[in-house]
Amino acid sequence: MNEHQLVPHIRFQGFADEWENSILGKMVKFLNGRAYKQSELLVEGKYPVLRVGNFYTNDSWYYSNLELPKSAYANKGDLLYTWSATFGPHIWNGNKVIYHYHIWKIELSSYLDKKFLLQLLIDDRAKLLINTNGSTMIHLTKSEMERKIIKVPQLSEQQKIGNLFAKLDQLLDLQQQELDQLDLLKKTLLQNLFPAQGTKIPELRFQGFADEWEKKRLKEISKIVGGGTPDTKNCDYWDGDINWYSPTEIGNKPYVYSSNKKITKLGLKKSSAKIHPSDTTILFTSRAGIGDMAILKKPAATNQGFQSIELVNSTYPYFIYSYGFEIKRQANTLASGSTFLEISKKDMEKITLNLPTLDEQQKIGTFLAKLDHLIELEQQKLDKIKQVKKALLQNMFVE
Repeated sequence: MNEHQLVPHIRFQGFADEWENSILGKMVKFLNGRAYKQSELLVEGKYPVLRVGNFYTNDSWYYSNLELPKSAYANKGDLLYTWSATFGPHIWNGNKVIYHYHIWKIELSSYLDKKFLLQLLIDDRAKLLINTNGSTMIHLTKSEMERKIIKVPQLSEQQKIGNLFAKLDQLLDLQQQELDQLDLLKKTLLQNLFPAQGTKIPELRFQGFADEWEKKRLKEISKIVGGGTPDTKNCDYWDGDINWYSPTEIGNKPYVYSSNKKITKLGLKKSSAKIHPSDTTILFTSRAGIGDMAILKKPAATNQGFQSIELVNSTYPYFIYSYGFEIKRQANTLASGSTFLEISKKDMEKITLNLPTLDEQQKIGTFLAKLDHLIELEQQKLDKIKQVKKALLQNMFVE
């Protein structure tokens, strides 16, 4: 925005007028939803009752047979706002419903575009989250909303902006659906490519494999190695060239290459930290969130929040990494502790896995690695679209 004028950095061609400050309450009406007694909420009925939670799940719907004024209903395309607990604007895309007390329906004046206002309210919500340290449990009052100052251009420019962001949101939704479908596919494949509990043969196999899988303890196929922390007050132990991981760095991606903190050779020597070899080590968090995993791509050490798996015999690392859901399940069962749960080296060694031949491990591991890579690419696409939208919000609206 120009420092002295109410104009955005980026505009559609043909628009040059300044935007105007307007009081939100003079441009819209916030209509209250209806409060219900529990006895009025039916398991079956004529009209679904839209509550805050129904924006996020189709479960737990209630119904009503009450005939109410037209303003008490929300129809497809209406702009709604949840003002208690999880708060924010929504375009309702379902059938006719009665909206609950914790939801406002917003009626706009003829000078305001619905899609444009939606983006203003989304941006306003983001700012509120920043001011409340990310807490979504905020109680907004109607008077607070009505007093808000919004900056708006002429209606035709609003419509241009609103339509652009509606297309971006549609693109985001489609990309998120693509990602969700891939995640569901992976979940289904993991359930079928590995044997169910109590069995030794999976439901789904690559052609040419028929033998039962063989039960092995982790200690038979790996060495379990913990970590340690050099004295944080000794500067000679830190800012070296040895990667040193903490649990918060693990869990988002299958591979790790570089840690946030580094230690020196002296720091390694003066602590219980150990160097793990690359490619054959699976870092495994052992406390305060047991079971986050990553394959080490460069030699590294860890702090004491790990019991890492150094594979030694006839195993394919990505196969074991993909089998991590079973390692995590057993680790959480074996974990103990009064302050926080933690699994020891001794208990990690007790974990059992059903393993196929190395050839079958490689087939499964390679296939799942390709799927994970595809999921990562789709996530990157989603992130890029979000970045584009964020940049446009910053430049096409007036702060």
